[in-house]
Amino acid sequence: MELNLKVEGMTCEGCENRIKNSLKLIEGVEEVTASHETGEVIVKTNKDNKEEIINAIEDLDFKVVNK
Repeated sequence: MELNLKVEGMTCEGCENRIKNSLKLIEGVEEVTASHETGEVIVKTNKDNKEEIINAIEDLDFKVVNK
């Protein structure tokens, strides 16, 4: 499954890396792409863990706007 999430609050590569590193710790997540320029986070996962992924992003003080 691929999730394409619109995320507000990313301002730099550091933000992108914080999200990538956090999401890669979640079981089932295979690949993460994050772009502060487009405000998108794309997650490839082999589990139904969308809520866990969204919560992990929001726990880092970013806002997912297309849940």
